[in-house]
Amino acid sequence: MGEPVDVRRLLTGMGVSIAAIALAGCTSSGGGVETPGLEPRGTVLTTVKPTRQDLTNKISLAGKVTINPVFGIVAPKSGELRYLQRPPTPTQFDQETWVATVWRKGKPYSVEIPAGATLAGRLMEDRSDVTAGMPVVSARHIGYGIVADIDSALAYRISGAAKSVEGQIKNGPGPFKCKPLGTIAALPAGTIPEPPPASPAPEASGKAPEPQPEPESPGGAEGSEPTGLQLVCTAPSGVKLINGAAVTLNLVTGRADNAMVLPVEAIAGTQGRGKVDVVGADRERKTVDVVLGLTDGKVVQIKSGLKGDETIAIPGPNLPTAAPGAEDNPSGIPG
Repeated sequence: MGEPVDVRRLLTGMGVSIAAIALAGCTSSGGGVETPGLEPRGTVLTTVKPTRQDLTNKISLAGKVTINPVFGIVAPKSGELRYLQRPPTPTQFDQETWVATVWRKGKPYSVEIPAGATLAGRLMEDRSDVTAGMPVVSARHIGYGIVADIDSALAYRISGAAKSVEGQIKNGPGPFKCKPLGTIAALPAGTIPEPPPASPAPEASGKAPEPQPEPESPGGAEGSEPTGLQLVCTAPSGVKLINGAAVTLNLVTGRADNAMVLPVEAIAGTQGRGKVDVVGADRERKTVDVVLGLTDGKVVQIKSGLKGDETIAIPGPNLPTAAPGAEDNPSGIPG
């Protein structure tokens, strides 16, 4: 019989050989390690081409029925605001009522409260400089109205673009058309000015002074409370309303026929301007600027920047992040 075999020494030698073989098999000639089943970083896997469709932008808001809701009236032009010296009495007006004027380059532009509403307050100082679209007067609708609070993230999708509004009262009437009043902008506190002093009595002339008319009084009105972003609208007269009832409002903020669209995943940016990656024949990406329009949450309208026959990468380009310290030096100039 031969000499006895040292089992521990044999196993140790086999382990070293297996490890060496494994390490040699994991090293490629190129010096890089590839993960099986994954494409190299930056490879375009999904693409899409622009399509055309009719697009409607809809937004849903939760509101409620309110008595005498307050809404804002905006300046029609940029210029100097001048209120009427004598405020109107707080009674329901049967027609539009002139309450202020914006003067621009010597030309007057009237600020009027619509019929069926009263003056609730002045929102600016007299002879202030204002810009077009700025709330300058608060008005109070007489009777039932519907008020819905607006999240600030939706403000720019709704502002100045409510083409139509439909209301549906929970477990009640609807759907029905709801007429928007004023602006959706948040209103500061409104004030009612003191009535002007009575005219001085004429000097003694041997005649009894004629009686002077009493100045119009604001009737104890205390102005209006500040509001957040909200939409105020009125239902048709035939719709029965109950104060405090819950209402769902559906807003159509825009329509576009035969619009060029892309999926939202293909676009960087959501308002006004954005960027997309165009994929060329060599599968290389080229980032281009586009002008954006309406969106329904799934697709976005491309108003300009593309011809319509391009191949677009999904996902869209990543917007560059600010360099460290950029917040402290926004100009980018070394300190």
